[in-house]
Parts: sequence; C-alpha cells; structure tokens
Amino acid sequence: MKVMLSIKPEFADKIFKGSKKFEFRRSIFKNPNITKIVVYASSPVQKVIGEFEIDHIMKLQLNELWQKTSRHSGISEDYFYQYFGDKEHGFAIKIKSVKKYKRPLCIRRDFDLTPPQSFAYIVPTKRASAQQCVYASCG
Repeated sequence: MKVMLSIKPEFADKIFKGSKKFEFRRSIFKNPNITKIVVYASSPVQKVIGEFEIDHIMKLQLNELWQKTSRHSGISEDYFYQYFGDKEHGFAIKIKSVKKYKRPLCIRRDFDLTPPQSFAYIVPTKRASAQQCVYASCG
C-alpha cells in the first residue's frame, strides 16, 4: 500500500538525487502495510514527481533521532529541531529505493487527491494508472 506525502521541492530533489536518505515526520501513518511513499512536491512545483520504497521507520527521542540520521538527513541540525518544535520524539522514514517519474503527475487528476497536510492513503483506482498530467490543468 502507498501513501502520498507533501514534501518541499528542495528536499524532494535531494531524495531523488540520493543525498537525503531520511524523510522526517512529526506524526506517521498507523497502517503497518505501507511500503511506498508517493512524493508530492509542494509549492511552487505542485506536482507528483516520484515515489520511494520504505526501508524502515524509526520513532526516537529527538536527540537520538538526529544522532542516527544526521549524516544523511539532507537538512541542518537547526532546521531539524525547528521542524519538530516542542515534540519529544520524531519519526524518520529510511528511504530504500527511489523512482523519479519521467513526467510529473497531477495530484487531482491522476490520484483524485488534494495536497495532504500530513499524508494521504492512496486507494488504487482506475485513475491511479491515468495518463500524464497536462501542465496547464494542474495546480
């Protein structure tokens, strides 16, 4: 099963280039059968640009999470702690393999979704294998 995550374009690029091997989240999906993450690159891109397979997910106290992930975090330590704010623990999704789409997809047309605040479960439909998005109609 897959979920859609909204990820800032600068971090999405690092994921698909291989320099960011962890995606951090304040909260995580409860379904243990999630194996892939579909990446919606948020504003200004506003397109679904690829997906990655989940290696594993860690839930740790913030200091320990940073210690274990910092080398391949793709973010600064300041950004890490700012992102998590007053949380005591955080989640790091370890990226196993990536697949960048040749052409971006439209979140509304191709997935029948709106950009998720946290995440959205992707329910397989006929639209999930829909054709590529026409850029002018996406957004």
